[in-house]
Amino acid sequence: MPIRAIALDVDGVLTDGTFVWGPDGAESKSFSFRDIMGISLATRAGVAFALITGEAGPLIDRYAEKMRINFVWKACRNKADALKEFAESTGLPLEEIGFVGDDVNDLSAIALAGFSAAPSDAHPLVLEAADFVAKAGGGRGAVREALDHLGLCGQAATPR
Repeated sequence: MPIRAIALDVDGVLTDGTFVWGPDGAESKSFSFRDIMGISLATRAGVAFALITGEAGPLIDRYAEKMRINFVWKACRNKADALKEFAESTGLPLEEIGFVGDDVNDLSAIALAGFSAAPSDAHPLVLEAADFVAKAGGGRGAVREALDHLGLCGQAATPR
């Protein structure tokens, strides 16, 4: 069955799992433009995306807004339930939804998804459970690798 939607953890998947607090207490994170391009291309090809994260900071909202991701679960303690809600929201069966996670709190969603992926630097239990392990680490293009593996980025624009 084809994968038509992807849910993503944020820290450790879209980022390398680190954050920085500035002198004013503001938090910052680093995101990969390879992942951004992959999500953009897949969105244009009709793939729906969700963010399912245990974090609740404003950077999650900012990323979702930038990427036009309308399905967001923040401060999520049960990612399997969130994945089920995403399936209901999109009208897709879980078999057509992928999940990309990196740590033990992602295992319940990995077990439910029709396809699962992990960055190369994910927790060993996640690496063992995932259907696909990217060569790249979290925040370093692992999401793009998973999307390319599934053929979800559509045709890239050809140069003029």
